[in-house]
Amino acid sequence: MEGVSYQRFPKIKIRTVRDDFMKFELRETDASIANALRRVMIAEVPTIAIDLVEIEVNSSVLNDEFIAHRLGLIPLTSERAMAMRFSRDCDACDGDGQCEYCSVEFHLRAKCINDQTLDVTSKDLYSSDHTVVPVDFPDSSTGLDNADNRGIIIVKLRRGQELGLRAIARKGIGKDHAKWSPAATVTFMYEPEIYINEELMETLTLEEKKEFVESSPTKVFDINANTQQLTSILLLNAPTLYPVGSAEFHSVFLQIVDSNQICSVEIFLSELMACENSSFYNVQLSHFNANFVVHFAPFQVYVYDAEAYTYDDEVLKKAEAMGKPGLVEIHAKEDSFIFTVETTGAIKASQLFLNAIEVLKQKLDAVRLSADTVEADEQFGELGAHMRGG
Repeated sequence: MEGVSYQRFPKIKIRTVRDDFMKFELRETDASIANALRRVMIAEVPTIAIDLVEIEVNSSVLNDEFIAHRLGLIPLTSERAMAMRFSRDCDACDGDGQCEYCSVEFHLRAKCINDQTLDVTSKDLYSSDHTVVPVDFPDSSTGLDNADNRGIIIVKLRRGQELGLRAIARKGIGKDHAKWSPAATVTFMYEPEIYINEELMETLTLEEKKEFVESSPTKVFDINANTQQLTSILLLNAPTLYPVGSAEFHSVFLQIVDSNQICSVEIFLSELMACENSSFYNVQLSHFNANFVVHFAPFQVYVYDAEAYTYDDEVLKKAEAMGKPGLVEIHAKEDSFIFTVETTGAIKASQLFLNAIEVLKQKLDAVRLSADTVEADEQFGELGAHMRGG
C-alpha cells in the first residue's frame, strides 16, 4: 500500500557485560536482523592475527607448518583493527610487514639449555606495537593471576632444541579464516512466554506436580513449598478445636477444648508437607480422643527460569500423557531475542557488539548505493561488488 512504512526501531537491553562475555535482549525486530547481527559478529568484524611466518631456526619436534598454524590461532588484542587497512588494500607497503598501517611484526627466539623441558608460549612473542600483543588469559584451574600466567603453549623444547622466527600479523575477518573471528560463540534464542493453567494445575497431586516439573530436561519449573496454606479443619467428634498460627511457618498450633480440659497440640510443617493436601490426626487425651482432618492449599508450580526452556516440548508431552492438555502454554515471542556473546579475548564483548553494528550499517549503505555502481565501488570497494553479487 502506498504511503505505508514498515520501518521498525529495534531496542537493545543489556543484561550482563564482562570483558569476554555479554548477554543482551534485542526487541521489536525480526529474525532476519537478529541473524544478520549474529553472522556479522562471527564472520565480519575484523581482528588482527598472525598471517605470515618466517622460520629462521627450528629443531623442535614440530614441523614449520605446524608451528605457523599454532601461531595463527593465538588471539591478539585487536582494539585498533577497525582503523587498520587490509593488506591487500594498503598502498603504503609491499606486504612485507614493515608497515604501520596494515601489519604488526613479531619476533620469537627460544632455546633450551638444561635438562628441564622448556615451554615456549605466547608470552615469548615480542611485538613491534605495544597495543597488539597476545591475549593474556588467567589460569582458572590453578587460580593464578595474570602476572603468573604462562600464556598459550606453542611448542615444548628439550635440551639443545631451538626455535627462532619472525611473524607478520595482519587485519582480517572470520569469513576469510577462523583465526580472525573475534567470537568464540554467538547465539540467540526467541524469548519464551510461558503460561500455567492454575485451575488444571490444582487438580494434580503433589507427586504428579513433581513428575511434571522433572519432565523438563532443564529447570524451567519448580514447586514453591511456601505456598502451602492452612485452609480448613474438619472436626470429627465432640471437642471444640481452634486453629492458632499458620502453616506458612514451621508448625500449626491447635487448641482442643471440652468440658473437662484444654489441650494445645503442635503439628510440624514437615509432617504437613508429607501429607500433600490433607491429613488425618488423632490426639489422645485422658478423657477423649480428638479426631480431625487438616486441609491445605496445594503446592504451587511456578516458572523458575523461562529462558532455560529449549523448545523441546517435553513438558507439553508430559501434560498430554497425564491427561491434562493445556496445562501449560508456551509461545515464542517473534520479535524478541536473547543474545549470548563470548569472545576469544581479541576485543571486548561490548566492543564486538558495537563494531558489528558499524559493519552492518556499512553493508546496508552499500545496498543503498548499489544502484550507482561507480559510487559504490569508490566508497566500498570489494564490499560494494560483493553486495551486488559480483
